[in-house]
Parts: sequence; structure tokens; C-alpha cells
Amino acid sequence: MTDMATLRAQAAAARSTEAGTTTMAVPRDRPAEAEVRFTSQLRAKKVVRDEMEWYEVEGYASSFERGYEMWDAFGPYTEVVTKGAADATLAADPEVVFRFNHAGTPMASTRNGRLQLWADDAGLGQRAWLNPKRSDVQLLVQAIEDQDVREQSFMFRITSGTWSPDYTEYRINSFDLERGDVGPVTYGANPHTTVSARAGEFLASIDHLSPLVAREAYARLGARSDLRPPQQAAPATAPTPAAPVEGRSISMVRARLLAQLGDE
Repeated sequence: MTDMATLRAQAAAARSTEAGTTTMAVPRDRPAEAEVRFTSQLRAKKVVRDEMEWYEVEGYASSFERGYEMWDAFGPYTEVVTKGAADATLAADPEVVFRFNHAGTPMASTRNGRLQLWADDAGLGQRAWLNPKRSDVQLLVQAIEDQDVREQSFMFRITSGTWSPDYTEYRINSFDLERGDVGPVTYGANPHTTVSARAGEFLASIDHLSPLVAREAYARLGARSDLRPPQQAAPATAPTPAAPVEGRSISMVRARLLAQLGDE
């Protein structure tokens, strides 16, 4: 089984080879409008604003200078949001909505003045005023008070970023929040939506697949022509086995599936 450090090194080497002499601008197969989530101290309280009662929900949708794991087409890497990355988009007064789990009807927005955004040394902060008469707001506030919801997230578009020289870390130097959203998200859900980004979750689940699902996955991987060892002409002396394909995280998936099936 390939350990994570080796997998990261293989992924970085593959990115470097792919980039060649041209710097890779953004991670390959990363969502164009990605969702990144962080554990945040959410606070919800009743306040009076404009002579009306509202639930005020406050927290940080992002942390600056704090690495988190992402996956691209080559494998895992560390991504960091640089301090100051939000300055340009906040200065442009973007239209952003506040939603739970990035879905459903918006509960507040910058357009109606009930969503406030700011950036400081800690990260991207948000404060929203929610209508207490709405049933979805009541459920969200109760979940926050019960600490069933403990993370926040924001959706954005990368406008500038750079890879480290060894292609193990990607820094987001600026992002655009226009027509994006911020808000609480359910703890533990996978934050990424592309196949490459879900690869880490898939690898973690292999050891727990049922025999039926494991056999089907193994059969499908075995049918992929890009995973077969290259055919080599037999030398004049005793033949040697073809070298295994290296540097592909999917090859590791197939090996682990085979090992699991052998235990059945």
C-alpha cells in the first residue's frame, strides 16, 4: 500500500513533468468555482436591527495562511489561501448570498444589506441577519446552538495563484466572490465535487467496500487500457517482467482492491 507521503511525491513529480518549462497556472481538474470549508466558531443570537428581531449569525468562512488538503488530476497537494487574497473582491462590493450547505433559498445577501463580509488577519469573516420567522432559519440556528453544525464554507473563483517550486503546495493569491455564497455546512461532508477531488475519499473507503462492490471496481479498473503495463519486446536472454506503471494513484487503488479481494 502506498503511503500518503509517497503519493504526494508521485503527484508532485507528475505535475512537474506535465508542466515542463511552463508554470502550471491552476491545479488540473480543480472545480472552477470551488467550495472550501473550515472549522469555525459559529455564533447565533437574537438581536434588534431596524426595529425588528433577527438572528445574527457570525463566524469565519475562511482562514488565511492555513493549509488544507486538495486533490487534482495527479493526486493530493496542500492548498493555502494567502492573507490579502480577498482584498480586491471585497473592494469591488460583490453580490454574495448566505446559504446552508450551498443550497436552498438564500437566507441573506449583500444586496439587501443583511450579509456583511470582511477580511482580517484571521480570514474571511461574515455576519448575517436572518429572519426568525423562517422555518429553515429556526432549524439552522438550533443546529448551531446544539453544535451539530460546526463548519463554515465559501464558494469562490480563483483569479490568481502560484505553485511551489516542487508542486506540493498551491497558493491562492486572489479570488472572486461575485455571485458566490458563504455560510454554515454540515460537518464531515466532502467539500469537493470533481472526480479528481473525490479521489482521496475513494481511497479511504476502499478497505470498507463490500466484496460485490470491490470486485466490480477491480474489474472496471482492469479494463482500463491506460493502466496496463506497456508491452516490451522480449530480450535475447531470459525474459523480464514489464515494469509496473508508476505515479498513478489509480494504480494504487487497483492494488488495494486486489488485496482486499484476496482476503475474502
